[in-house]
Amino acid sequence: MGRPKYFTPNEVSIHNTIDDIWVSFLGKVFNLTPLCEKYKGDVLLKPILLSAGKDISNWFNPKNKDIRTHVDPLTGCIIPYCPNGRFIHIPPPYPSSDWANDFGRPWWKDDSYVVGILSKKTRFIKIINTLTSQDQVIEVCSEENMSEILERYLKYNLHAGSYTWKYDGRNLDMNKSLEENNIPDEDEDFYKLSMNDDTFLQAIHLYFNDDLTEQ
Repeated sequence: MGRPKYFTPNEVSIHNTIDDIWVSFLGKVFNLTPLCEKYKGDVLLKPILLSAGKDISNWFNPKNKDIRTHVDPLTGCIIPYCPNGRFIHIPPPYPSSDWANDFGRPWWKDDSYVVGILSKKTRFIKIINTLTSQDQVIEVCSEENMSEILERYLKYNLHAGSYTWKYDGRNLDMNKSLEENNIPDEDEDFYKLSMNDDTFLQAIHLYFNDDLTEQ
C-alpha cells in the first residue's frame, strides 16, 4: 500500500456540483459523484448536494463511525439523526413497503468512494526559485513529505524536480515532512503575537541543478 493522498479543505470545497461532488467526514475525503449519478433525480440526494464540498462530520458518531441516532419523540424508537433531512441509504423513520434495502453497504461505509485523507492542519509556505527570482506561496498539508509538496508545486514549475530544495542553507530530505525537516509551523506563534504570517512565511529556496526533466 502506498501513502494516502492528503487534501486541504480548500481542495475539497471546489468539488461542489452535482457532476463533481466531494465531501469530507471523520478525517476522510469521499468522491460522491458516482453516487449522485446513480441516484440522480432522487429527492434523498438533496442533503448531500447541499453539503457538496463541505465537511459533514457532524452527521456521524466518531466512536462507531456510523450515522448519529436519536430517540423519535413520537415513537420512542432510536432512529438516524438527520438534521438536514433524510438522505440516500437512510431508512424511513416508519415501516414502508417502498423502502429498498438491497443496496449493499451504505455509501458512508463504502471505501470505494474514498479518495484520500483530509489534512488535520494545513500550512502556507513560500517557494523561491533562485534561478528566475520568482516566488510562489502555496498551501500544503502538514502530513505531506517534500516530494508530495514538489508535486503540488509542479503547476508553477514543471521542472521543479531539476532543483535542489533547501531551507536555511540546508538540503531538504524529500522523503520527510516540513516538520521533520526542522521547518516548524509558526502559525500559532504569529496568532499570539498578532503578526501577519504572510510577511514572515518560511522560505524554501530552489537551486537549479540540471534540467533532467527535459524531453
